[in-house]
Amino acid sequence: MLANFFRIANAIVLWMIIIRFLPKQSFKKYLPVTLFSSSILFIGSLYNLIFKWWTVKGGTKYILFDAIAFIIGPFFFANLWVFHFTNGRFSLYALTNFVMDLLFAYPLNTLFQRIGHYKLLKFHSRTLFLISYSLAFVNYAVQKFMERRKLFMQ
Repeated sequence: MLANFFRIANAIVLWMIIIRFLPKQSFKKYLPVTLFSSSILFIGSLYNLIFKWWTVKGGTKYILFDAIAFIIGPFFFANLWVFHFTNGRFSLYALTNFVMDLLFAYPLNTLFQRIGHYKLLKFHSRTLFLISYSLAFVNYAVQKFMERRKLFMQ
């Protein structure tokens, strides 16, 4: 019960920070790519129900609740801010994502598993890093495509 409260509170606090501090222009500009990548993560969470890549205490309902809390909380927050701060500078974007995905895949992943937040079953930290970092490049390509399309449409 305490874990669920933390997940919800975490998402609410992060959204309050976005609303208060992220410029509206950046929010509008990067919302589509963030929704795109969030959808990919959610689809991966649905596939997890079939392939059992990881588990969460409490069964299926908690696996989905946990995924949604992560996607609309920390993932959404990080994605918007990384795009905002790296705005069109690919090398900075790639480096920032490298560091963040490395931190998530190794020390944070280990911590979350030790405290019983989740347990990877068929994934390793390396797999988690490679998937996360690959998704960052897909996101960048999608964002560039949308920017070029917008310029073409004007």
